[in-house]
Amino acid sequence: MKFAVIGGTGLIGSQVVRNLNTAGHEAVPHSLSTGIDVISGRGLGEAVAGADVIVNLTNSPTFDQASPDFFQTSMDNLLAAARKGGVGHFVILSIVGVDQVPELDYYRAKVLQEDILAAGPVPYSIVRATQFMEFMDAVLSWTSDGDTVRLPATPIQPIASRDVAEAVAEVAAGAPLGGIRNIAGPEVFSLDELGRITLAHKGDGRTVVTDPTAGMFAVVKGDVLTDKDAHLAPTRYADWLS
Repeated sequence: MKFAVIGGTGLIGSQVVRNLNTAGHEAVPHSLSTGIDVISGRGLGEAVAGADVIVNLTNSPTFDQASPDFFQTSMDNLLAAARKGGVGHFVILSIVGVDQVPELDYYRAKVLQEDILAAGPVPYSIVRATQFMEFMDAVLSWTSDGDTVRLPATPIQPIASRDVAEAVAEVAAGAPLGGIRNIAGPEVFSLDELGRITLAHKGDGRTVVTDPTAGMFAVVKGDVLTDKDAHLAPTRYADWLS
């Protein structure tokens, strides 16, 4: 099978491309650096020509109120190219619990992306993943002030990017789901606890203070970012750290 992996040079995309090619498929990475632009539409027709499957792993450059416009325009352009090119399967990567956090502009934008795909003309699959282990350093930086990091006790279920890429490649190579597959790491932590584990492993002397108002995840209610019934990935956080 031939795959056009849009956003195929990023953290997940590059691994998806490698996994698909290793499995004997032809997966071609596309991004701004290879000459395609999902907003202007430049190069999309050529990128998807002859592809059986589009895997769209592009992301909004901002997480604010501008993000819905990015997903609206990029999905409209990609779906038009897919329809014209006769693509038979369109895959996107989204977030577990994304429809349960309307307070976040970016999450509302990802729900919009899902809705556009589901209403579109191409058979589709949506893979929803929990928070990436690789993003923990960024989460710590958002609310760091000197020797203190403030984090809420929001439950999360972190997953390694390599496990996300394996799941996306598996779904992309299969029949369209016409729905959603949730994937998650094998363990649930509170975010403040995960911060302490991460800093201790790195020998970082900063102290994590539990603060229910700190950072982006402070607005999350309950355990909506976790899913014990998801397809559970094998990589545990301690093993990933090591």
